[in-house]
Order: sequence, then structure tokens, then C-alpha cells
Amino acid sequence: MRLDKYACEAIDLTRNEAKKAIKKGCFTVDGEVITNPAFKVTADANVEYLEEQVETVGQRYIMMHKPIDTICSTSDTEAYQSVISLMEIDKPERLHIAGRLDADTTGLVLITDDGKWSHRVTSPNYQCEKLYIVELAEPVLADEQLSMIEKVAVGIDLKSDDKPTLPAKLKFNSPQHCELTIAEGRYHQVKRMFAALGNKVVGLHRAKIGELGLDDELEPCEWRYLTDDEVALF
Repeated sequence: MRLDKYACEAIDLTRNEAKKAIKKGCFTVDGEVITNPAFKVTADANVEYLEEQVETVGQRYIMMHKPIDTICSTSDTEAYQSVISLMEIDKPERLHIAGRLDADTTGLVLITDDGKWSHRVTSPNYQCEKLYIVELAEPVLADEQLSMIEKVAVGIDLKSDDKPTLPAKLKFNSPQHCELTIAEGRYHQVKRMFAALGNKVVGLHRAKIGELGLDDELEPCEWRYLTDDEVALF
């Protein structure tokens, strides 16, 4: 990482402030005064600013069990609390949500400050599948279930969209409860898909993103850091 970027992350300087401080000789790396803002700082380097040791927070990868009536945003609104404000964590302003959920949807949310990792989770180019547990307003009989499964498998035309949804997987656990796996994230997609099929979603929970499932031990509002193996799934 460049020293000026390291300085921005470690002590909340702007890029211009960091460059000026570096050129003035305010930073040392492993005991040596560095005046080049582009100097590369290694992961194990000892960095000091005005003779005080500093370090960056580092990249963070977080799993949260999102409760109902919260929003996937960096700040609260008058109506809803942000999922990030639920966490007591250093430098929350650097975090963002990798794949948002509606306020009335619960389940697995991934939070990070790694933009490239987030892109792999959310970009349609990577076709990262998301598994949703769905509760429907109206029961679906067995023959109707088969018809729905077949329609979902080839793609559904959504109102105001230019092209149908990508092929998806639908499994019924009961007449009003099913599992839907999709590999894209259009606006209100799950709700709109079932509306196009003549039903209404009354309960929605995201249980899985890619190969990563929501930790059963996490209660709503609780969160934890991902393990290295979990981060490597994306």
C-alpha cells in the first residue's frame, strides 16, 4: 500500500494532507524518515507519525443476521435504523453492504471495506447465487408448483425490465413456503418474480450467498467477522 493511502486510513487525513505531512518528514517507516508519498508500505512495517506508532484497521469482512425493519445503508433514516449502526466497530464510515436487502427482509448480509471483494459478491458477471426462504400470501397447489418451477427455470418477464430474469431454481417445502435461488440482484427481484407468477411475498429471508450460509448461532442484530476460508469463497 502507498504511504499516503496508509496515512489516510490510519489517521484520517485527506490524501492532500497526507502527502504534505509525508513531504515534511512527519512519517517514518521501520525507523527511516520517508518523504515520498508513493513509498510502498509492507504489511509488517512499523509506521510512525510524529513519533507515535500508527496502523490501519485493515480490510474487514463481516457476516450479519439482519433483523426486520432495518436498512442496508451507511446511515439511519427517520423510519429505519442502518445495519451498520447496529455494530460497535471502529471506522464504520468505511464499510459498505455487499448486496442489499429490503427493510422488511431478514437474513444474511455481508459487510466489508474491500471493494474488489464486494464486486465479486454482487456483480452479475460472477453469477453468485443467493438463496431466499419465501413465505407466500396464497397457497400453491402441487400442479401449480410444477408450473412455477418450470417458469422460474427459464426466466420470468418482469414489468418495466427489458429482459427476463436469469434461469433460477425454485423448491417448494409447503404450499406457502418455498426456497428460491437466483444469481442476480435486480430491484425487489424476488417480490416482483412472485408478483409476475400471480402471488405475493409476505415473508422473505436470505439464508445463503454463494457457498456461505448464515451462521445458525447468530441471532437477529448479531454479527461476526468471516474466517479466512469464508472470505476465500468469493
